[in-house]
Amino acid sequence: MSIFAIVSTYAGAAAEAAHGEASSAGLPQLDPTWWPSQLFWLVITFGFLYWLMAGKFLPAIGGAIEERRDRIADDLDQASEFKREAEEAESAYNQSLADAKAKAQGIAAKTRSEMDEEIANMQADTDATVEKQIATADVRIADMKTAASAKVKDAASDTARAIVEALIDEAPTSEAAAKAVNAVSQA
Repeated sequence: MSIFAIVSTYAGAAAEAAHGEASSAGLPQLDPTWWPSQLFWLVITFGFLYWLMAGKFLPAIGGAIEERRDRIADDLDQASEFKREAEEAESAYNQSLADAKAKAQGIAAKTRSEMDEEIANMQADTDATVEKQIATADVRIADMKTAASAKVKDAASDTARAIVEALIDEAPTSEAAAKAVNAVSQA
């Protein structure tokens, strides 16, 4: 006989007994005559539930929890990798920015020195040109002074001849008038 036949026979007998006592006014769960069948079904039910939970549900739940834990760990690893890459990118950006600033300052300093040198060369060329013009002007002024001095001496000698001629009615020679003007101008 199989276990199901035994259980059904025992359950049928229990049902008939319960039907007979159902008319009595007590709680059948608390009647000690029903405890063996209740314990039997309790063991069967909890055994089936234990087998179902241990064989099906708990491994599936454990697998889901483990999968979730693995996924969270992978996500954290990936986030830390992204953070490291972002920090590397930031440091590379800051380094390239510092290099660009240094290069710009170097270019500015080089351009400034080239401009200063070009200005100094232009100023030297301008100073040399001005010096030449001043020297040329000094020569022209000296020539003009000499020419003016000669013209003044000529005019003075002509004036002295005219005055002497007007005073004594006699005209002195040009050389005598020039000697007299030279003697007066040197004194």
